Amino acid sequence: MFALKRYTEDLLNLLFPELCYGCGNLLYQGEKDICTACIYDLPYTDYHIYPDNPLAKQFWGRLSLEAAMAMLYFKKGTKVQNLLHGLKYKNQTNIGTSLGKLIGQRLSTSQYYVDIDLIIPVPLHQKKLRLRGYNQSEYIAKGLAQALDVPMDTKSLTRNKATESQTKKARYTRYENMQGVFCVNNEMELANKHVLLVDDVVTTGATLEACGNVLLSHGVKKLSVAAIAYAEQ
Repeated sequence: MFALKRYTEDLLNLLFPELCYGCGNLLYQGEKDICTACIYDLPYTDYHIYPDNPLAKQFWGRLSLEAAMAMLYFKKGTKVQNLLHGLKYKNQTNIGTSLGKLIGQRLSTSQYYVDIDLIIPVPLHQKKLRLRGYNQSEYIAKGLAQALDVPMDTKSLTRNKATESQTKKARYTRYENMQGVFCVNNEMELANKHVLLVDDVVTTGATLEACGNVLLSHGVKKLSVAAIAYAEQ
């Protein structure tokens, strides 16, 4: 029976080979979504170790945070962009879960993320959610929740205003674009909690700032931030 199962799996892999979403090479047995070579070669920031890292400094004076980190550096034309493009635009949600678990492994060794009560992904507006079919940040948060054994909350924070893409906007315009976008639905659920807010890529931090300030003004006691990648300005 085992031999038949192994033969079937080998045949399927021959007809429909599984490729690494980072480099495009064939995945070996035991590898999933991202090959071992990519996992070791990705440009890690180690921001979870340093409380005054460049991403954390970006929020100084703008958002009161316990800690802020992004696991990878983002640059165009790299494996990191390949992974994020697959996650965000090609329905490859497993990438989010896998990378979320990698983030969680790092946070579990950090002294700055020891008392997380709740993990909240940055929400999408219903219009964009219907178009895309899923919220990529939820899958990152799902992987984090599994790695840290902390519950994920997708109900307490919602996006009540659709916004234009932030990609080509200047820093201040991005900030203005995010005002009044998010709202809290269940303040009791958030009261006195340490919340980990999760996003895919951080550039200016305007989205996280808008989310975070709403959460802190509705009962959250402590707030931290985690993302897959940081695009340095």
